[in-house]
Amino acid sequence: MLLGSIEAGGTKFVCAVGNENYQIKDQTTFPTTTPEETLQKTVDYFKQFAVDAIGIASFGPIEVRKTAPNYGFITDTPKKGWNNTDFVGFLTKTIKVPIFFTTDVNGSAFGEYVMSQLSNEDVDSLVYYTIGTGVGGGAIINGKLVGSLGHPEMGHVKVKRHPDDLDFAGVCPFHKDCLEGLVSGPTFEARLNKAGKDVPLSDPVWDIMSYYVAQAALQVTLILRPDKIVFGGGVTSEKFLEKVRRDFATLLNEYVHVPPLEQYITMPEISNNGSATVGDFALAKRLLRE
Repeated sequence: MLLGSIEAGGTKFVCAVGNENYQIKDQTTFPTTTPEETLQKTVDYFKQFAVDAIGIASFGPIEVRKTAPNYGFITDTPKKGWNNTDFVGFLTKTIKVPIFFTTDVNGSAFGEYVMSQLSNEDVDSLVYYTIGTGVGGGAIINGKLVGSLGHPEMGHVKVKRHPDDLDFAGVCPFHKDCLEGLVSGPTFEARLNKAGKDVPLSDPVWDIMSYYVAQAALQVTLILRPDKIVFGGGVTSEKFLEKVRRDFATLLNEYVHVPPLEQYITMPEISNNGSATVGDFALAKRLLRE
């Protein structure tokens, strides 16, 4: 069995081919330019291999409902030139194999879920957040992705404002001070006029942000009761998650049982941002079995 993965980001595409054990056999990366150029490069890459199925984890928003007339499209994206792009349709004109289409963060969530299963962790449900240029979240419950009307938009939930952050408007163009508007990478520049990588963890802004991220973890804990919550993305680090666990414990106040927080709120198991690739392989493999 030969499986394909397309991790479609707003900056770059990562295409890979792997086996049924999710081991990468070949991989390539190229910039995200125009839809025509980028998708043609994708097609040209996979024409080299006799893949049995492909999983796509794409930036969005995307249409994932197979009954929708624009299924397989990237829809109203802020990525210039990519509005209403028929992603899946472009590929299937040439590549005649089953394709599983989902969001980039759903792909990462599924990859982390699969890896937890392979590590013999007692994980039947998992929530994955990415905190970077934007904030997104995906959830796996009993081995299935959550969302039927569409994919989750966990980055746009509202959170209670930190008392030392009341004057910051937030950077989300739709909601201002939603989770993404308060903790995504661009908020460092908006608050401090410097990049996040240049802000030491001793800066009080990290405590403000951990308060918001802890609220997100609390929300999914109480709504979904997952076995594990994983945080990835460029803003996240183990030191930052120590602050998140501290604030989460305070907010939860022992209301419900959760595993030890070092096991419950974690960094990704898969290194080098490879969660989506593993997730794509696993979703493609599941598609073949179904």
